Amino acid sequence: MAGYLRLRQICLVAEALDPAIADLTAIFGLEICHRDSSVAKYGLVNALLPIGTSFLEVVAPTRAATAAGRYLERRQGDGGYMVIIDCHDIERRRAHVAAMGVRIANPLTYPAYTGLQLHPADSGGSFLEFNHTVGGEALDGPYHPAGAAWQKAVRRDVTRTLLAAELQSPDPQALAARWSAIIERPVTRGAADALEIALDLGVLRFVEARDGRGEGLSGLDLEVANRAAIVAAAKQRGKALAGDTVTVCGTRFRLLQR
Repeated sequence: MAGYLRLRQICLVAEALDPAIADLTAIFGLEICHRDSSVAKYGLVNALLPIGTSFLEVVAPTRAATAAGRYLERRQGDGGYMVIIDCHDIERRRAHVAAMGVRIANPLTYPAYTGLQLHPADSGGSFLEFNHTVGGEALDGPYHPAGAAWQKAVRRDVTRTLLAAELQSPDPQALAARWSAIIERPVTRGAADALEIALDLGVLRFVEARDGRGEGLSGLDLEVANRAAIVAAAKQRGKALAGDTVTVCGTRFRLLQR
């Protein structure tokens, strides 16, 4: 199969896992596919929700002095934590980031899976991870972080697809250039002249920080099948709505219909 570089997973961080998952499942019509007990070694609990063939994960700290807890403090509450890209050439990417002087904060190695979580002080923006699952070339095939039977949890009647991730920064041009160099994809101008990096699946967008929370993963674009159901559920759960955007777990979700 040809090479690939895909926006495959987004990780949010929350003070408490259950309320965040309850909001996300109720509002966006999603279902849990996997909980990974191995994150306990980081002082975390988690859950993953498929959005089509991509994934939304939420992690929450279970003890003091965790990296996730420090991130919650730094970004003033729940919000975006990690952008996760799957690729065919994980070892070449390991060599590339090493040559750039970008540190790997957390290398992940399993028999059929390799992950490289880069140090956010070196990448800027948020945590950025490259990963590779053996046999995971097809989007409906295995994807290690989502568990063995993630396909059974896919629901498309309300939310269909993860389209884009938005990163905000006081200097979005510099952040976009940095990520472009790490990811090895060019920066282009998208809608409304926004800075974008197109992947083989999904888009990364870089915008001016505008909410007082500083640099970070601030929003997601979703292709939705039932916008009315999402808006109604968000109102019922007391979530902020503004135009085509609903804010859940400290993250702005933009609702797009095609």
